[in-house]
Amino acid sequence: MTRATKERSLKSIDVIAYALLLIGALNWGLVGFFGFNLVAYLFGEMSALSRVVYALVGLAALYDIVSVKSIWHRWHIRYHEPVTA
Repeated sequence: MTRATKERSLKSIDVIAYALLLIGALNWGLVGFFGFNLVAYLFGEMSALSRVVYALVGLAALYDIVSVKSIWHRWHIRYHEPVTA
């Protein structure tokens, strides 16, 4: 596997993880503001499919936490420390 192919594969994983994080965040926002759990509504209260969605969102969060510096490097994101006087 070439470096470019590996980077494209990792970028695909980054996008999937980000999408899962958005799904989780939106679901928790709905729960917090309206008491409505979209995942439970779509797939059933703690059904096997709901649990898979929750597990994938959790894995995406862990991936993002562990890989944040690599993700920033892959996507050419620069973080600058704030300048203090």
